Amino acid sequence: MKSADILTLDELSRYLKLPKSTLYKRSERCKIPSFKAGRQIRFRKTAIDKWIAIQEERRNKKRKIKSRIR
Repeated sequence: MKSADILTLDELSRYLKLPKSTLYKRSERCKIPSFKAGRQIRFRKTAIDKWIAIQEERRNKKRKIKSRIR
């Protein structure tokens, strides 16, 4: 495993273009894949990329359902 595979909160914030506070809250609520390394929160880039794909699929399914209803 390369160190580039593991992201810090700052790195993930830049990667996703989201505030660190939002990512921290989502991590604490288990809404985004993360793990603790000591007291620090870390994120596997591969897990984040999979999470993004799942979020996209869910959103697209919701759009298809809404378009069928109308």
